[in-house]
Amino acid sequence: MRRHRRSDARHGVRAVNLDDVRELVRSLPETEEILTWGTDVTFRVRGKIFAIGGDGSDSISVKATPETQADLIDMDPQTFARSAYVGRFGWVTVALDRVEPAQLKELLVEAWRRTAPKRVASALAGAQDVRG
Repeated sequence: MRRHRRSDARHGVRAVNLDDVRELVRSLPETEEILTWGTDVTFRVRGKIFAIGGDGSDSISVKATPETQADLIDMDPQTFARSAYVGRFGWVTVALDRVEPAQLKELLVEAWRRTAPKRVASALAGAQDVRG
């Protein structure tokens, strides 16, 4: 994962919201959005969750490795935190009003890739190779 430096002043940068997350996630193959537990929006590939948010929420939890989680929290503890309940597995909570859009995209694509079956994930890799 690339280390993104963020400045505390986000001059001219619009905060990311759940609709931005939805737009990005919909571009990934075989992804679906399911309302779970009556309040949580879960993003899944082949039925497996890789991100959890909520309408009106200012954060989203994203599947990551424990190493990535630790690196992100060390880099910017105001933007990244260990997720409740699933944090011990590497999930990281991301403050949508603070995260750089490119970094969130990278985190979501990597979470999808780690969750998707190999054949599905390799199809995305092949498509990205063609685009250059």
